[in-house]
Amino acid sequence: MNLIGTKWKPLILFHLLEGNLRSGVLQKKIPGISNKMFTQTVRELEKDGLISRKVYPVVPPKVEYGLTERGKSLENILRSLDNWGAKDCNN
Repeated sequence: MNLIGTKWKPLILFHLLEGNLRSGVLQKKIPGISNKMFTQTVRELEKDGLISRKVYPVVPPKVEYGLTERGKSLENILRSLDNWGAKDCNN
């Protein structure tokens, strides 16, 4: 729970289940997250070995995030949480 037990971490991980995303695209998929919180959260996830960060040497800078194997191992948990939340909203 220490690795994914915050408000934003599960959302970021869930969106990366479908594949790598550019930083701006990923942030837009998470309404309400500030730039500061997004940066802090992805840094923590990277430090914990759940996501990888790739910087492309282009102008303007291009940064892409993806799940590591450790991050991919959370897929069943994340999808279960999503299903549980969807059922709760329908009741």
